[in-house]
Amino acid sequence: MIELEQVTKRYGRKVAVRDLSLSIPAGELFAFLGPNGAGKTTTIKMLVGLLRPTAGVVRLCGIDLARDPREASRRLGYVPDQPYLYDKLSGREFLEFIVDMYGLPSALGEERIASQIEQFDLADFVDHLTESYSHGMKQRLVFASVMLRDPAVLVIDEPMVGLDPRSAKLVKDLLRRRATLGTTVFMSTHTLSVAEEIAERIGIIDHGRLRMVGTLDELRHQSSLETTLEELFLRITSQGDDEPLEPAALPRPEGP
Repeated sequence: MIELEQVTKRYGRKVAVRDLSLSIPAGELFAFLGPNGAGKTTTIKMLVGLLRPTAGVVRLCGIDLARDPREASRRLGYVPDQPYLYDKLSGREFLEFIVDMYGLPSALGEERIASQIEQFDLADFVDHLTESYSHGMKQRLVFASVMLRDPAVLVIDEPMVGLDPRSAKLVKDLLRRRATLGTTVFMSTHTLSVAEEIAERIGIIDHGRLRMVGTLDELRHQSSLETTLEELFLRITSQGDDEPLEPAALPRPEGP
């Protein structure tokens, strides 16, 4: 699971994220929404250990990320918005590199590589150099490399960017399936229709503050608006930072 407890991140005098508290249990697919500059990227970087909070605590599966980053990272899979690969490796060589880097037994690694090649439909290009890949092909390979480790927590930044409809459906099906199997999925996206379609709960951040969090029905109830997620999002994020905040729903308690 993911826990953020009164997390704040400052850059000098600028507060990028302020007093963010959120709990996402195992098996939940959570969508994190916000306009550009709202604090989404900073939050993700703190979640994956690329930034340390100025204040507050980030926990993955109960492990304090600041105190034991290595142990926390063992539970984490991260798919960034831009897929970075080694151009002079083939897709298969990249997957083999990931297996070796994380110390997976060779037989298990080979089995998982074959499984991910099939799952992400990589067979037609997995033995070509990654420098020849389209964005969508690279994105699918990055997803496959993360899934090799079977992470308990999956953090994804803009998963649908550059994907064709077939690849987008493949990724949506994957995220649903991972959540069903107990993985905590934290997805940041600008694609509101995807959040509305597959997320169990949605959080909306603006000006570094968590404005609302809950199911779509709960967001409608909090805002007193029976409308689409797009209209809710525009209404919530159009408020100025000095205006009173709508009360965010209480973080979902941890299950048994």
